[in-house]
Amino acid sequence: MIPNEFITPLEMASHIAKWVKEKRLEQNLSQHSLLERSGVSLAVLKKFERTGKISLESLLKLSLALGSLVDFTQLFRPALPETAKILDELLKQKTRKRGRL
Repeated sequence: MIPNEFITPLEMASHIAKWVKEKRLEQNLSQHSLLERSGVSLAVLKKFERTGKISLESLLKLSLALGSLVDFTQLFRPALPETAKILDELLKQKTRKRGRL
């Protein structure tokens, strides 16, 4: 796990590029196979794997081709207000730890 308070955007881009490459290799795909599936050019793919730099559209295309597009649905989702409210109510409830006879 990467401690998010100590990571820069450039470092995160590098980690994402590494994870995409690992996922590509896990699926036994060459760069050429992935570019055919995704529509991303070989130059863009090579640059991404080397530097972490890529457009959002190209990253989403690669994610779709690797079966990971659904992971983006959780990114930047607001917390459900009901969940926070329920947690607050649970914390306010006072329960007895011990009973008396």
